[in-house]
Amino acid sequence: MDSWWQRDVIAAGKLPPFLLFLAFVVTFAVTRMITRMIRSGKGPFRNVSAGGTHIHHSVPGIILLIIGAFTSIMAPSITGWRSFAAVLIGIGTSLVLDEFALILHLQDVYWSGEGELSVEAVSLTAACLGLFLVGFSPFQVRDADTIEQTFRLTAFGVWLAFGILAVMCVLRGKYRTALFGLFLPPVLVVGVIRLARPNSIWARRWYRGKKLERAQRRAADFDRHFDPLQTDWVNLIGGKPSHPNPPATS
Repeated sequence: MDSWWQRDVIAAGKLPPFLLFLAFVVTFAVTRMITRMIRSGKGPFRNVSAGGTHIHHSVPGIILLIIGAFTSIMAPSITGWRSFAAVLIGIGTSLVLDEFALILHLQDVYWSGEGELSVEAVSLTAACLGLFLVGFSPFQVRDADTIEQTFRLTAFGVWLAFGILAVMCVLRGKYRTALFGLFLPPVLVVGVIRLARPNSIWARRWYRGKKLERAQRRAADFDRHFDPLQTDWVNLIGGKPSHPNPPATS
């Protein structure tokens, strides 16, 4: 265990990313627990306000992100300072992404159906961080023989290909496909081959006429069959919405 820790974490320079990932996941879990308790009126926690203005937790998240970013650039390049910056960045990123939907809509949609987008953003980010940690570092591990170096380079290339496919799925509006495909790569291939979501960046750029109509029909069929399952999973992680979605704005 100690040999693995020294070789694949410390020597590979993965201690700061490991602390960032841990801070990110723990902060999200604690934040959701506290917000659920506030919503139900249980426990000692209450919303923070200043002069009648509700201070959302994305605000301290942005502050921590700024401090962490400045620290990572301006502090001495030693493991201690890099680890400190990583913890701040992990906490700040988690707090900001937990209110990603609020920032996107510029409305308090935290407990509405639109707020589920925040859970998806956090899940995708956590998956990417986790895959980076368990992945192979082909360049920074010392004393690796030729065979191991070749194996690590190959694994890195495969991981990079999966990452490109995941980005393509995101551009095609398939965020959940990108998330699950990081763990089940064939899902990424299917997501790239099939038609994009009609409101995605890809569809707006490339789809017209009958192709756009086919994409709309397929998206409607998919949502009818799989949305209940996906919604139950997101509700389990982030809490069931209790507020209506805000009215659409033109």
